[in-house]
Amino acid sequence: MVDSLKKPEFQEIRPGVKSPAKDTILTPRFYTTDFDEMAAMDISVNEDELLAILEEFRADYNRHHFVRSDVFDKSWDSISGETRQMFVEFLERSCTAEFSGFLLYKELGRRLKGKNPVLAECFELMSRDEARHAGFLNKAMSDFNLQLDLGFLTKSKDYTFFKPKFIFYATYLSEKIGYWRYITIFRHLESHPENEIYPIFRFFENWCQDENRHGDFFSALMKAQPEILNDWKAKLWCRFFLLSVFATMYLNDLQRSGFYASLGLNARDYDIEVIEKTNETAGRVFPVTLNVNHPSFFKRLDVAAAANDKLAKVSASNQPKPVQLLQKLPHIATIGWQLVQLYFLKPIDTIAVRGQVR
Repeated sequence: MVDSLKKPEFQEIRPGVKSPAKDTILTPRFYTTDFDEMAAMDISVNEDELLAILEEFRADYNRHHFVRSDVFDKSWDSISGETRQMFVEFLERSCTAEFSGFLLYKELGRRLKGKNPVLAECFELMSRDEARHAGFLNKAMSDFNLQLDLGFLTKSKDYTFFKPKFIFYATYLSEKIGYWRYITIFRHLESHPENEIYPIFRFFENWCQDENRHGDFFSALMKAQPEILNDWKAKLWCRFFLLSVFATMYLNDLQRSGFYASLGLNARDYDIEVIEKTNETAGRVFPVTLNVNHPSFFKRLDVAAAANDKLAKVSASNQPKPVQLLQKLPHIATIGWQLVQLYFLKPIDTIAVRGQVR
């Protein structure tokens, strides 16, 4: 008899080692960049702030935080069925995202060493943090009798090339939205401990401070390169990356609403809160933010999420691939049209409103 509690139906590259999730437009990506351009950056305009952040990295406030205690030493067969499967997927996606950050920051630290020592050390210390996060998440997966082979992941994943300024936009938002995701779950479970199905969430309060400091670093780095924030192209790119990050999270989370329900959270309400907080935070550095309070904003994301669910059902069907493609096209068009409409929604000019009392 198969014990379905212990191991959901996941493909494995060898016993106990999960095959990486297939790359899609919504899965965490691995990045590379122009290391020479990064090394040549003049940070003197905002070097004092960067040095202050470097001192915080050196202090390593979380060096004793990611230590598993005896609260993990039990069977987790009580998390079963679909909830177990979604929980493993959550851990995998989180681990992959953290490991992606580790690889990028580690390579930047190595390539910039001796050329731009302040940035090199910042990236090296951020890679330390990301490695801890990824390792902690991967160890959590082992409680469910699966792990990721991170070495295999390094070699098997496709890498996306972004120019440095696009790396800054994307990683700044990734770190800041990570902060709001972690702290929102932590505060919810602090108020509703009966919904804590697994102890990893107890680590989120300190954990999200790493994300926050990393985001502050990228904010300071962008301020040291004011040309990537101050022209009309910056406004267009900031809108693009804000919408990309928000839409990716929204479509992913609503597709996995059962996971959030297991924590006592409504996935849509959770995402709206995280998006609103991240958008407000981004307004401290980005020249524009999205008008997330517009009546159509989340309605359009809901339409895109519904189309994404239909896409997933087509992909899970036994239809031949050409038939699947034809069936997917109208749903892809729906998602694309909703995102285009959101992109051209009049943004908020944050430079004009900075300093105003709210």
